[in-house]
Amino acid sequence: MTITKVPAGRMRGDVSQGFGVEILYPGLTLTSDDSGIGPIGRIDRAQVQSGHLIGMHPHKDDEILTYIRGGEMLHRDTVGNEAKLDKTHFMMMNAGHTFQHEELMLGDRPVRALQIFLRPNAPDLEPMVQFHEFPEEYSVDSWRLIAGPSAAPLKVRSDIRVFDARIAEGVRLRLPAEDTGRNTLLYVYSGKVSSAGETISEGVSAFMSDGDLEISALSASDVLLFSFAPDADVYRGGMFSGNQRRTT
Repeated sequence: MTITKVPAGRMRGDVSQGFGVEILYPGLTLTSDDSGIGPIGRIDRAQVQSGHLIGMHPHKDDEILTYIRGGEMLHRDTVGNEAKLDKTHFMMMNAGHTFQHEELMLGDRPVRALQIFLRPNAPDLEPMVQFHEFPEEYSVDSWRLIAGPSAAPLKVRSDIRVFDARIAEGVRLRLPAEDTGRNTLLYVYSGKVSSAGETISEGVSAFMSDGDLEISALSASDVLLFSFAPDADVYRGGMFSGNQRRTT
């Protein structure tokens, strides 16, 4: 089994000025011709100050999972939704052919969140937005399915499954049985884990193709797991999820 570590993304903006985001394009490490990898376009790790408004802006052909780990925000969009999001209220924006949204940071604490830009299997799909309330903030020492093409709380229009877990120090966790043999990207949101002799720290990812992943928590850790078919159909022209790498 071979693991390729993907370093943390590049920081943009300034948290002290209201908004800072670390943008990860996994393909910049993993591929020669694509800024993403398969159905994963990019992962934004953001911290936004309370009261800050991210104004109305467009998306096209992006499947966007909002994953909050601190604070809360108010979501509004051009298909008529208005909803509060926090550590148990998740959202998937399936942008399709035309979509815009804005986010207002609520409360008195900064919002800490991931915006995960996945790729649809085709362009110009119908726009829709989904919300799901989980009963607990964390899934302790076990994988929790968040999004997938079917039988998942949030639907993504691509052959990718997204899980999360909070792993106590010393606990080992294997890949879900049905995802063995698929490509996987493990993203460490916080803490530190090891796998196949590699140490993976906060903000760092690890990619493995066609394997059977097992991770061990070196400290209490929050992780996300992306599992996808090597030959998944993906549209690489999304506004945010699309290929940003220029080839000659």
